[in-house]
Amino acid sequence: MSGPADVPYARRLWWAIEPYHAVQYFAPEPREALDAAGLRGFWMGYVGGRSAPLGPVPPGVVTALFHNFHPARIERALPDAWAFATPEAVLSARLHGVGQALTRSLGDAASSAELATVAEIARQLAESLDCAGRPLAAANLSLDWPTVPHLVLWQAATILREHRGDGHVAALVAAGLDGVECHVLALAPDHDREHDPERAEGQRAARGWSEADWEAATARLWERGLLDADGALTARGNNLRLVIEEQTDLAASRAFGALTTDAQERLLTVTEELSGLVVAEGDVPFPNPMGLPDPRADLGAVLTGADETPG
Repeated sequence: MSGPADVPYARRLWWAIEPYHAVQYFAPEPREALDAAGLRGFWMGYVGGRSAPLGPVPPGVVTALFHNFHPARIERALPDAWAFATPEAVLSARLHGVGQALTRSLGDAASSAELATVAEIARQLAESLDCAGRPLAAANLSLDWPTVPHLVLWQAATILREHRGDGHVAALVAAGLDGVECHVLALAPDHDREHDPERAEGQRAARGWSEADWEAATARLWERGLLDADGALTARGNNLRLVIEEQTDLAASRAFGALTTDAQERLLTVTEELSGLVVAEGDVPFPNPMGLPDPRADLGAVLTGADETPG
């Protein structure tokens, strides 16, 4: 799953830890735990569960931090979620559900000495992060640490992925891309990749953008010279997409000096294996809204350009 050698470590680590983190959204146990806490349905569980570390902030704040959802999509869940359950109750439920899911999917690996060692490496890395300008990472880092190793690793993975996501949002904003334009640019076809209407439709629907929103964003990107008349990337658009990913990797990679090279490789290798167990259990769908490559695919053929979307 680590992919081509020329892919930066920061991106390879994201590929490795994201499925482990994402059981929060897709595995049945966290969904059931959040429902039991009072939240209603998948969408309220997603928004409430992910934003709970921030406290009961208004929907506009969450829209700004998540960046790539239509405001009405967030307003479907907030502030109503906090009338059904407090953020503290949601955090407790999310950790309980994640713990159940990982215990099931990891099997004996959940209690292995190797996982415990890597959990401490991941915690050390997470605690070394500079969270300036990274509110979602900072909010998760402010939470008490679990005591069970496989949940320590999950919380560290969550902090690391939100740290990368916060940096990615900053790169998108610096590039002048709004919440829908970032999807259109990321999914635009180029000479290496054909248009995938099914994936584009899934991304549009998942983020709450209308067809008119998508078409208007496509027109704006054409006006900027980033897309051609057929909606494909221009050379300028391709360069911007690559620059965004390079900036995201650079911003994420500054923390890795806290680890030795051996610790970095151990963290990558073991989390790849653990995420593979999660994927094998069907707890993370592919394709998925995160833009994560399928670990079962030949990653030598995976594009290394800006395919990811925050959140």
